[in-house]
Amino acid sequence: MKKQTAGREQLGEFAPQFAALNDDVLFGEVWAKEEELSAHDRSMVTCAALLAMSAPQLEAHLKIAKENGVTKEEISAVITHLAFYAGWPKAWSAFSMAKEIFK
Repeated sequence: MKKQTAGREQLGEFAPQFAALNDDVLFGEVWAKEEELSAHDRSMVTCAALLAMSAPQLEAHLKIAKENGVTKEEISAVITHLAFYAGWPKAWSAFSMAKEIFK
């Protein structure tokens, strides 16, 4: 996995501690640790959580999921399943994003 620098690039001067935690801990340690969860599975879990929260980061993580080998069929199944737990409107929104990303 490539070294994450988005935190420092976007928030480094304004919030240096948060930027370092984002780049070094979240992406440098947690995302890089694949013994327990592969990048593929971690992407599926992350997209599910972001969908459930209606978080704006879902779009970026759908792109990462595709890069990590998540298929259109898998993400479609995840969104369909979550529609019943997280809400139908959230699923519609997620499908709009996923349809564009996984075409």
